[in-house]
Amino acid sequence: MPRVYEVVRGCRSCGSVALEPILSLGETPLADGLVDPSTGNGAEPRYPLDVAFCTECSLVQLLETVSPEVLFDEDYPYYSSFSDELLEHSRDNALRLIEERGLDARSLVIELASNDGYLLRNFAERGIPVLGIDPAPGPAAAADAIGIPTLRAFFGDDLARELRDQGKRADVVIANNVLAHVPDLNGFVAGIATVLKPEGVAVIEAPYVKDLIDRCEFDTIYHEHLCYFSVSALVPLFARHGLSLNRVEHYPIHGGSLRLFIEPSERPEESVRRFLEEERRSGLVDVEYYRAFSSRVAAVQESLRTLLGSLKAEGKRIAGYGAAAKGATLLNSTGVGGDLLDFVVDRNVHKQGKYMPGLRIPIRDPSHLLEARPDYLLLLAWNFKDEIIRQQDAYRQQGGRFIVPIPSPTVV
Repeated sequence: MPRVYEVVRGCRSCGSVALEPILSLGETPLADGLVDPSTGNGAEPRYPLDVAFCTECSLVQLLETVSPEVLFDEDYPYYSSFSDELLEHSRDNALRLIEERGLDARSLVIELASNDGYLLRNFAERGIPVLGIDPAPGPAAAADAIGIPTLRAFFGDDLARELRDQGKRADVVIANNVLAHVPDLNGFVAGIATVLKPEGVAVIEAPYVKDLIDRCEFDTIYHEHLCYFSVSALVPLFARHGLSLNRVEHYPIHGGSLRLFIEPSERPEESVRRFLEEERRSGLVDVEYYRAFSSRVAAVQESLRTLLGSLKAEGKRIAGYGAAAKGATLLNSTGVGGDLLDFVVDRNVHKQGKYMPGLRIPIRDPSHLLEARPDYLLLLAWNFKDEIIRQQDAYRQQGGRFIVPIPSPTVV
C-alpha cells in the first residue's frame, strides 16, 4: 500500500537540500478530486500546498508529494478531448512531427500520459504505429475504444527497459503536461533515454515557470503539478541522463508553455541559448526573482474576493465556467465558496453532476447557463478564455458578462 503523502527532503532533480520556500497556499483538497454527491458526505482530505526554489539547480517545486496512485485513480476526471483549442494545438504538433521526422508505417510513436488518445489518433489515422501509456483507467479505456493501444501504467525506467527488451523503441516520444506530475523526475527522464532510438526525439510540453510568476498564475499550482520548469532547470536534468535539450519553443496554451525537443545527440539550436540568456537576465536562476510572488498572489486573491462580494451585495448571480484543477486551487485558496458562486458548468460529461472539491458547488452542463441566466461567469478555466467566450455567445447575447481572474480580476 503506497504512502498517501510525504514531505520532500531534497530537490526532485539534483537532490540538494537547499530549498527556499517561496509560497504557501495552505491546505487544500486534491484539485481533481471531484465529489460524487451519492458517496462524498464526509470531510475531504486536505494536504499542504507549499512551493520552494532550489538554489542549486533553479527548479521550482512542491515540498510535498501526494501518491500518484491516489491522484490518478479510477475516478480521474480529466479528458483532453473536451477542449477544441487543445485538440487543434495537438493536431498541429502531430502533423509537423510527421513531416519533420518522415514518420511512416515503419516508425513508432510513444506518448507518455496519453490520456484519451486525443493526440496519438492523429498519427494512427495516417498508418503510423503508436503506443499510449497512461495510468488513469477512464481515459485509457476511452483511448482503447478509438483504436489507440494504451498501457495502463506509470512510466519510468523499469517500464522503459521492458519495452526496449520487447523491441519497442520509439522514433518519437511525446510527453505533454506530464513531466510536472512525476515524483521521480530522474527515473522518468532515464526511461525516455532508454526507450528512445539513437536517432529519435522526445517532444515534451510543460508550463513555463516564467509565465506562472510574471502573470501570477498561482492557480496552476496544485498537488498534481509537482514541478514548475525553466529552461535553466531542464538542461541539467536531461544532461544527467545523456540527453540534450536541442530546441525550445514557447506557446500561449495553458497560460504559457514550453515545447522542448530532446535528443541523444548534442546539437542545441539558437533558441536554447536565447532562453538561457533571457532567464539569467531576468533573474529566474536566483531566488530573489520569486520573493515577491507570495504578496502578489495575496493581492489577486483579495481583489477577487472583493469583486465577487460587491457583485453579490448588488444582488447579482455568479456562476463559474470550467471545473478545472486550477479552478479548485483558485477557489479553495482564495476562500470563494457557494456563498459567492451558485454553480459551475463544464463540457466534460465525466464532471457533470459532481461537486467542486472542498466546496460542494454543483457542476452542471453548460446548457444550464441559458436556463439559470447568471449575471456573471467566472472563468475558472481562463487559459481557454477565447474558446469559452466564443462557445457562450448566446449567453453573452442575453447580457451575461465574464470575469477573468488571472493575472488580475477583470470583467469583460
